[in-house]
Amino acid sequence: MTDKKNFYRVLNEDLKALIEDETDWVANCANCSALLFNRMTDINWAGFYILKEGVLVLGPFQGKPACVRIPMGKGVCGTAALKRETQVVEDVHRFEGHIACDEASRSEIVVPIIRNNRVIGVLDIDSPVLKRFDQADAEGLSDTVALLNRYNRWSD
Repeated sequence: MTDKKNFYRVLNEDLKALIEDETDWVANCANCSALLFNRMTDINWAGFYILKEGVLVLGPFQGKPACVRIPMGKGVCGTAALKRETQVVEDVHRFEGHIACDEASRSEIVVPIIRNNRVIGVLDIDSPVLKRFDQADAEGLSDTVALLNRYNRWSD
């Protein structure tokens, strides 16, 4: 747990250095997804879905092409957004309604992005490894989302 806490402390310090002088959410989320994809082990996708007109729409990401639109309440991303709660899924094949964009994915973590009591979207990370994510990841990635909320101007 201490190793993961240290990993996220360093990762989020580096993210802050990348985004603290920028307010454009596309640029900041693009850099964030690249940082996560290149620093985290055993992942095959890292990116964002942004809520537009009641539907989560694909945003900046790293990995294979992905589903473009996800309805609220559908899949892990839609569930996280609807419930406003981080979803840590040990085995995506046991998650009812899982949307398989990449058949290689086995586990997933989705952190909702909420600002001023409004759902902005979600941070979504997939792994080809079962049980890849845990509470330490949830806490570290919640700090990542908090940094994005601090610096991003979320409107288009």
